Amino acid sequence: MSEHNKKTNQPPTQSVHWADITADRIIREKGDKEYYTCASGVTPSGTVHIGNFREIISVELVARALRDKGQKVRFIFSWDEYDVFRKVPSNMPEPELLATYLRKPITLVPDTTGEFESYARRNEAAVETVLPIVGVNPEFIYQARHYRASEYAEGIRTALEHRQELREMLNQHRTSPLAEDWWPVSVFSNFTDKDTTTVLGWDGEWGLTYRCEETGKEETVDIRTTSAVKLPWRIDWPMRWAKESVDFEPAGKDHHSEGGSFDTAKHTVAVFGGTPPVTFQYDFVRIKGKGGKISSSSGDVVSIEDVLEIYTPEIVRYLFAATRPNSEFAISFDLDVLKIYEDYDRCERIYYGVQQVNEKKRAKELRNYELSQVDKAPGQIPYQIPFRHLCNMLLVNNGDIDAVIASLEDITEAQIPGLAIKCRCAWNWIKLYAPEDFTYTLQTENDPAQELSAPLSACVKNFSAVVEQLDAYDEKRLAEEIYAIAHAHDVLPADFFTAVYQVLIGKEKGPRLASFILTCGKARIHEILKRYT
Repeated sequence: MSEHNKKTNQPPTQSVHWADITADRIIREKGDKEYYTCASGVTPSGTVHIGNFREIISVELVARALRDKGQKVRFIFSWDEYDVFRKVPSNMPEPELLATYLRKPITLVPDTTGEFESYARRNEAAVETVLPIVGVNPEFIYQARHYRASEYAEGIRTALEHRQELREMLNQHRTSPLAEDWWPVSVFSNFTDKDTTTVLGWDGEWGLTYRCEETGKEETVDIRTTSAVKLPWRIDWPMRWAKESVDFEPAGKDHHSEGGSFDTAKHTVAVFGGTPPVTFQYDFVRIKGKGGKISSSSGDVVSIEDVLEIYTPEIVRYLFAATRPNSEFAISFDLDVLKIYEDYDRCERIYYGVQQVNEKKRAKELRNYELSQVDKAPGQIPYQIPFRHLCNMLLVNNGDIDAVIASLEDITEAQIPGLAIKCRCAWNWIKLYAPEDFTYTLQTENDPAQELSAPLSACVKNFSAVVEQLDAYDEKRLAEEIYAIAHAHDVLPADFFTAVYQVLIGKEKGPRLASFILTCGKARIHEILKRYT
């Protein structure tokens, strides 16, 4: 395995990766700045899923590309926890209790597990804990704190002052116009905490009057001190672009559609004295075998943690870095997992110069690999072992990761931690998702012995003698010997293979036999075969 040649493996100066191309565009369109602000955000209405993560990691990749170009970056992540709690996800405990908080701000909904101070905080903490594992470390902004501290009072007043202008802008993208009495604000009732209110008027300064529809009570609040007034999403988003001087923020294709929230915000941001950020549209992420868009509010989601059970942090990053944002793709938990690991290993070999490809492919894969790293690429190539073979080694050792690693004579101390993570992912996949015909356990004396015909029994005895000399064989020679034994006893090779699998693992099929035998080792195979000799 070769050492990484840093000088040779530097990516070309011309941008070839979508993240670098986007970084170039930000610098070009926003001009020379002390730092560039890249933004992302999620509403913690339920479990934050891998589809949400596509936006988060896309922003991180662009922020990293900007830094690689020598630029300073502020990466902000907004928790939109002051949004309305509209629906109880199906995967949440005590749904009946949660339902009593519908129409209230998400930040006021309790955590029914009792572990966190609120439902929102529980969903936030789950993400904030896992993001550093995949190399994402943004500055978190909690919108409930800003609204409840009236830090957006000026923005709210600006929206009220430009009420008719905003209404006309939004109406350009609506099939039915907003009502004449439409207001660019919403109010959480101080009597019920719900948004079931009607704005009655504004005094032109700081006083806003509303009626609580559940209680019938009316109240005038001071925008500078109240926690009750909030901008609706289509007004809130551009207001924050202006306030935070956001230079880049992507959005999903639903937001980017004609008349979508990004499409309107890029016009309304001028009301707040700002300009729209550089952006791109990202497509949905699906789960292999499931249809439809992933939704936090439905509860039928795959979280970042779920994906990290099966994929190493670098491969999680690779899945997104190596895929253009506007391309839809699926996260796989079936046998495609083997191919994804193989693709990443190939990218790694190209990066370290172990595998040669043409210059165009090389430039692409070098940058994919760099951006896939949680931090910097190791100075030495990580230990490579095909994922399928690693699974076989784990199955043979009943999931004992230490035993698997101890059996590898050429691994270095520096390579062990990375391989241990890969082993854990492989074993999780075996236990949770591998198809039944992929998994197996070695037979023991407690399992019933297989009944074999006389010719097959003779083959097995002959094969047992070969196993006694297993150290003298490589995979090719052992495979040739297996075929020779079958022919010597006038047995079809396929029948002999089936007999060996039945004897060893109690199944008619299994891993590539010669490789499997060598993986198991002489002692284990001899222990099983002695029952048949």
